[in-house]
Amino acid sequence: MSTGFTHDVIIIGQGLAGTVLSATMQQRGKRVLVFDAPLAGRASEVAAGLVNPVALRRTVLTWRASEMLAIAGAFYRDLGLRYDTPFWHPLPLVAIFPTAQEAGIWQLRISDPETGRFIRMDTTSDQSLDALAQPYGRGIIDRCAWVDVRLMLAAHRAGLLAHGDLIEQRVDPSGIKHTVDGVRIGMHTAPLVVHCGGPFDKLNGLVQVKGEGLTVRIPGLHLTKAVHRGVFVLPTGDDIYRVGATFAWDDVWSGPTEGGRHLLLDRLQRLVEREVEVLDHWCGVRPASKDRRPILGRTGPHEAVFNGLGSRGVVLAPWCAQHLCDHLFDGTAIDAEVAPDRFDH
Repeated sequence: MSTGFTHDVIIIGQGLAGTVLSATMQQRGKRVLVFDAPLAGRASEVAAGLVNPVALRRTVLTWRASEMLAIAGAFYRDLGLRYDTPFWHPLPLVAIFPTAQEAGIWQLRISDPETGRFIRMDTTSDQSLDALAQPYGRGIIDRCAWVDVRLMLAAHRAGLLAHGDLIEQRVDPSGIKHTVDGVRIGMHTAPLVVHCGGPFDKLNGLVQVKGEGLTVRIPGLHLTKAVHRGVFVLPTGDDIYRVGATFAWDDVWSGPTEGGRHLLLDRLQRLVEREVEVLDHWCGVRPASKDRRPILGRTGPHEAVFNGLGSRGVVLAPWCAQHLCDHLFDGTAIDAEVAPDRFDH
C-alpha cells in the first residue's frame, strides 16, 4: 500500500460493478474500502443473472462473446469457492422460434464459423420442452448459465463487512475531498476513487433503462433448461421460474407497472399454456450506455468510473473489472470502445 493512505482504492457503490471490481482488486492484493447504501430501484438487486452469448433477435454473437464468457465463468466460479457458495450455474438456453423466418435465420447462422460454435438446432426429445407451443421448432445455445446475483452480492457484502471493508453510507460528491496525491472521504484516504454508482451516477453517455420481471410458480412444467420466446423463462428449482424482461426508457423510476405485468404474463402463457402463479413482480433500473458498451477508465488524476453495464452486465462485469485493473495498476491503455471520454465529442 502507498505510504500515508488508509487504503489503495475507495469504491463507491456495491451493485454488480462495485462487487465484481472490489473482489477483483482484492484478488490482486489491494486494500479496498467500499461505501454503499442500497437504494431502491437498482437493477443488481433483482437481476435474473442470465448469461447468454447470442443476441436472439438477430441471432448474432454479443460483443466479444467468447472472451467475455470465458472470463465470466472463471470469475464467478472462483468467487463461489471463496465464499463456499456456488453462484455460477451452467444451463443451456432453448430458443423457440416465433416465425418461420427466425427459424431460417438460425439455420443460416449455424453455418457461420464463429456463431456456429455456440448454436445448433434442437431435435432431441425432451418431454418438458416438447409440451411447449413451437410450430417452427427450436434451437439451443449450450454455453449459457445463470448467476445468482442477489446471493453473490449478499455474500460479498457480508465478507466486506466482516473485514471492516464496507461503510454503509451514501457518499455525496461534495464529500469527496481531493488532495495533491489522492482523495479523502472522512478519515479514509486513497490514491484513487472509483465510481460504481450504476443508474444513480451522473455520467456522459449513461442511459437509464427500466426492466420489469416476474417470479412465478408453474406446477408440472419441469423445465431444466432456460427458454426464450418473447420472454426468457429461467428455472430456479421447485417449480419456481424467473421471467423477464421488459425494456423502458421513459419514467424509469415509476416502479412495477400493470402494463409490464400484463405483457410478461401474456407472453409467458402463450408459451407454456398452463396456470401461472405470480409470486413477485420486480423492477430495476439498468445503467446502460448510448452505444451499448460499458463505460470504464480514468476520469481524473485520482478518479475512475466503472458503469454502463446494461442488460448484459453479468457477463461483461468480470472482463471490465480485469481490464480496468490492468489500466489503473499496470498502465495498460484503456480500450477505446469502453473509454469514458468517447461521449465528450
